[in-house]
Amino acid sequence: MELTKSERPHISFFGCTNAGKSSVVNAVTNQKLSVVSEIKGTTTDPVLKSMEILPLGPVVIIDTAGIDDVTTLGELRTEKTKQILDKTDIAVLVVDVTVGMKDNDRNLIKDFEQRKIPYLLVYNKSDIADNVSSAKNDGMLISAKTGDGINELREKIGHIINDNKAEKYIIRDRINKGDIVVLVIPIDESAPKGRVILPQQNVLREVLDANAAAVCCQPDELEQVLSKVEPKFVITDSQVFNKVKKIVPDNIILTSFSILMANYKGSLQTLLDGADKISKLKDGDKVLISEGCTHHRQCNDIGTVKFPKWIKEYSGKNIEFDFTQGGEFPSDLSKYTLIIHCGGCMLNEQEMKSRVKKAKEQNIPIVNYGMAIAYMNGILDRALEIFKN
Repeated sequence: MELTKSERPHISFFGCTNAGKSSVVNAVTNQKLSVVSEIKGTTTDPVLKSMEILPLGPVVIIDTAGIDDVTTLGELRTEKTKQILDKTDIAVLVVDVTVGMKDNDRNLIKDFEQRKIPYLLVYNKSDIADNVSSAKNDGMLISAKTGDGINELREKIGHIINDNKAEKYIIRDRINKGDIVVLVIPIDESAPKGRVILPQQNVLREVLDANAAAVCCQPDELEQVLSKVEPKFVITDSQVFNKVKKIVPDNIILTSFSILMANYKGSLQTLLDGADKISKLKDGDKVLISEGCTHHRQCNDIGTVKFPKWIKEYSGKNIEFDFTQGGEFPSDLSKYTLIIHCGGCMLNEQEMKSRVKKAKEQNIPIVNYGMAIAYMNGILDRALEIFKN
């Protein structure tokens, strides 16, 4: 199965203006992915591209703007560059060997190390350098212009990918050959036309990969399905938790795609801790509802319409709401009492963990859609039973 963007290693190239980042990106990818020019600041916004590179395999390559642009516009570009750190799995710091390391480069290395991001230090422009002995001591020496050292750079990136590659599953490790899993997938106004959403696709594939049987249905068909088969698990879209819980017998484990994604992205316990805050909301509290994707808002959108309604009804309080989508996520969360986040299927694990980490560091409780809905419907404990097996 082709890896989605969120599942591919994100390899980001950083450095000061005119260090040759874009030239290195083009050399590594064997494509003209980024515009190259002698003019400082040619790369303005981060450039992201999903691609397959031998011997790296499927990856996302990210070219960033120069970290040392001191203009007003440059400061905005630099901030966007720093935001890329939130989704970076592997960093490549490109330094102009004819200039040497700058304070901005050293500060980036501190950021990499603080965030525990594996990185490579690369000295570019070896073809015009007079003295390269110091560069050889603490980094790789390459020339994007001549291609010298580029293959070695690819190999080293590949080693980091392999060293950090861990086999992870959403549900496959919890089912056995011959098991039956029922997937409840509503097809309503919020469902994408002609397809099912990514978590549903991924769970379905893992069930099939385990040589188990997947039975897909809509909520209105569930009772009839359960009269014919006895599944090991029922996995539902969180929005219909309340309806589904009344149909599924207590002896069958019930959970949601969103809760499975929370565990898969490595933030289950922190998001679980945040669920309790829902019952403690007060008049005037502000809640941030954040989604990792950038889908077109529907008239009955879960984030901007359904959740505010559910939260107000459950708490009985006058709550204020802010909303973010895609790559937008505030660095300062201090004005929020609670953050409710989607399952994060369109974010890579690094970015989802980074958002959860920001919330923890600022002592702001965070919970995801599935857990919040299960909590408000009084079935969160039941929805977590799948992780006890």
